[in-house]
Amino acid sequence: MTASPSSSARLGLWNRLLWALVFPRRHQRIVPTVSGTLLVSVALGIGTAAYNSANNILFITLAVLLACLVLSGVLSWLNLRGVEWRLDVAPPLRVGHVAVVALGLRNHKSFLPTYGLWFDVEAKPEQEGPPAAVESTITAKGIDVRAALARAEAVDARGQLVLRERLDPRGEARLDWTFQPVRRGRLVIDLVGVGSLFPFGFLRKTFTTEQRAVRLVWPAAVEYRRHAAASERLPAGSERAPQAGSGGDLWALRRYAPGDSHRLIHWKASARSQTLLVRQFAAESTTGFALALDSGATVWTRPEQFELLVSFAATLAEDLFRLGQLESAQINGEPPQPMRRVRDLEQFLDRLAVVQPNAESPAGGGSPTRLRNLLTFAPDGARGVIALVNGEKAASA
Repeated sequence: MTASPSSSARLGLWNRLLWALVFPRRHQRIVPTVSGTLLVSVALGIGTAAYNSANNILFITLAVLLACLVLSGVLSWLNLRGVEWRLDVAPPLRVGHVAVVALGLRNHKSFLPTYGLWFDVEAKPEQEGPPAAVESTITAKGIDVRAALARAEAVDARGQLVLRERLDPRGEARLDWTFQPVRRGRLVIDLVGVGSLFPFGFLRKTFTTEQRAVRLVWPAAVEYRRHAAASERLPAGSERAPQAGSGGDLWALRRYAPGDSHRLIHWKASARSQTLLVRQFAAESTTGFALALDSGATVWTRPEQFELLVSFAATLAEDLFRLGQLESAQINGEPPQPMRRVRDLEQFLDRLAVVQPNAESPAGGGSPTRLRNLLTFAPDGARGVIALVNGEKAASA
């Protein structure tokens, strides 16, 4: 007599279920909590007393305690089963600005809700270069071991997200974590682990994940001071909005005012808003700048001064672009990148996020002199940075 296909399938399902409970997947860990350790200790004591005295009441008590422990493990496994999570980090990220990391949750179970999960997240700089070779602590040098441990502990921020409400079957939820990046460059946001104490708090179940997101962190915005020479050609640091004018780029829409030309009326937008709206264009600038940054290691020998240089260049590029006065930008003598759209500026800031002192770039060797209103940078003492327009000192940071 052979078993039917349906009974064989059910038998295989139960076998997989029992195997998953006895031998969980990799990267999973189940440890008893303080209350769980006390429960196990009490169960061992009651079991010893029951076998020595042959008391049925003690055997019943032992069975209840062990059933609670087993039920806690089964319910914890069911609580985490069928739950999906994903990391979502919206760019751009910037040093000193608040960044939001969203964790999306979805419960794929049909009948059982999910309770009491927590998620450990961390943000750390991406490791540069290949990973270090495996070496025993006996043969490795002490300074190398300390440096490796320091790199491993180099974390910008850590946080924990807690699911305080239940996640219904087929339901979704979103948890937000905020932090401030402290350095520019490539930042790795990792979902380090997921854990739960559900249902009784006897067992602590945790496991690691491979969810991560890599984002670029732009340099911080810095304050700078204009100087008399060539200062009339540079914008003030507080000027952030373009001026209205008759240029070719659309700036915004505004309400119709008496005296406006009828040719400027935006009929589609007016029909949608039930208000007469006219186009407002950005003013055309008569002065354009070409920004050139040289990251020669022989010039920028101090790391703090080099970081100030990158932040100063990013701040000036944004100010000039908002005023429509940034024509192009380049790094280390590469071909100038035209600055026509916001995406062009974002690509330049992405490059500034990862630029490093260049040992192959000679001092001033990458600055093309044929460009009009060339904006370059030079050290100002041991800590400061100055901006030069055609060789004249225009601003300092």
